[in-house]
Amino acid sequence: MPEGITGPPLSQPSEKPTSRGAFDLHHPPARELIDQCVHCGFCLPACPTYKLWNEEMDSPRGRIYLMKLAADGKAEMNSQWVSHFDTCLGCMSCMTACPSGVDYSKLIEATRAQIERNYPRSAFEKLYRRMIFATFPRPDRLRLLRVPLLVYQKSGLQSLVRASGVLNLFPKKLRAMEALMPTLKLSARVAETTAAQGTKRARVGLLLGCVQREFFPRVNAATARVLAAEGYEVVAPGEQPCCGALMVHAGEENGALELARKTIDVFDRANVEFIITNAAGCGSNVKEYGHLLRDDPNYAASAKQFAAKCRDITEFLGAQAPQAKRNPLKLRVAYHDACHLQHAQGIRIPPRQLLAQIPGIELLEIPEAAICCGSAGVYNLVQPDTANKLGDHKAELIIPLKPDVIATGNPGCLLQLQSSLARAVHNIPVVHTIQLLDASLLDRLSASKSASTSASSASLATLSDSF
Repeated sequence: MPEGITGPPLSQPSEKPTSRGAFDLHHPPARELIDQCVHCGFCLPACPTYKLWNEEMDSPRGRIYLMKLAADGKAEMNSQWVSHFDTCLGCMSCMTACPSGVDYSKLIEATRAQIERNYPRSAFEKLYRRMIFATFPRPDRLRLLRVPLLVYQKSGLQSLVRASGVLNLFPKKLRAMEALMPTLKLSARVAETTAAQGTKRARVGLLLGCVQREFFPRVNAATARVLAAEGYEVVAPGEQPCCGALMVHAGEENGALELARKTIDVFDRANVEFIITNAAGCGSNVKEYGHLLRDDPNYAASAKQFAAKCRDITEFLGAQAPQAKRNPLKLRVAYHDACHLQHAQGIRIPPRQLLAQIPGIELLEIPEAAICCGSAGVYNLVQPDTANKLGDHKAELIIPLKPDVIATGNPGCLLQLQSSLARAVHNIPVVHTIQLLDASLLDRLSASKSASTSASSASLATLSDSF
């Protein structure tokens, strides 16, 4: 060593390593999960992007291999590598298909968090994502947006803008956002507390969500009414924030952690026995709070306790004996499995059982039910071309069934299916499963049936006011 220069011995590292291959050391994709994949290929036919492109690296098996290469320092986090993870829907269909039980959800979420911390996205992509995550996880900002959006729709300006072709001047991703815009109706706010009808069975909390709360408020209102009719006191704290689902699924880890802590605090004060979710993506997220907050000494234990209380509305009601009378709805109902309900939460039978309890319902099964519709959180906003292909294919499978209505369990699926069916010029109503049960309990059809109107058309005419 030259005179005057001091330092540690050359044989010893001067500091701890800060990376593991292409990943930093903060929760890289777990090597034990990577190694659990035996590359059998059962995931290939279950993967939407592999079905579209038949490319190995756009399959779960291929993406896990890319994680391994990056962890071993044999692959860089460059644009090509990142693109294979950006095009993943995170639908978790591979988890249902995997015989080895690989928890792909934890692998893809860890990888996306690494990407958002370590990969330099373009200026437009950064700005666009910032706009999404500064808006959609913020119910207060979505509430402010309702007024201009209502004016845009009710004034006829939306029809004029769409007919003029001026939208073609905007970037594709902004056009996708406009196309997915729901038809807004007057809000139907849920009371902070809804009393149980009859003998009280339990006190439950209701997770209101963000997009659900502001764009589909009638879903929350229907959920509260059904729970109350079944004997549950419902607490819906108005101060509850977004649960963080959109952010954690897209790799925005820090924001998701903060929202999770706030959500836990709100429902701890509410003193409820169960926490009910009615959005598949939110439900899958809150059930993983124990994993998400595993490093937080102040929240690790309470996060596990919180997650243990969480139930999807169909899961919760399906486990209880029904109390309220179901009145007939003569409707052909096509049930669409939301990915984060059937794959991430493993809930397929309860929604069908609840619909089957309604007299007059003819339940229709959509082919390729395990394949995503293309919504997938913010996927249809950041990957609109792929999302549209999947949505159009889903619409092609639904239309021949000739359903009166489509039921599903996630607001993103509602938006995606409505948009896809509109492109196919088949405006079949798309509703949340709980809205059909709510309509049956309220017996809204009794005053609308007449000798000159079929029961099916009467059902649709009456129910449309509530949806």
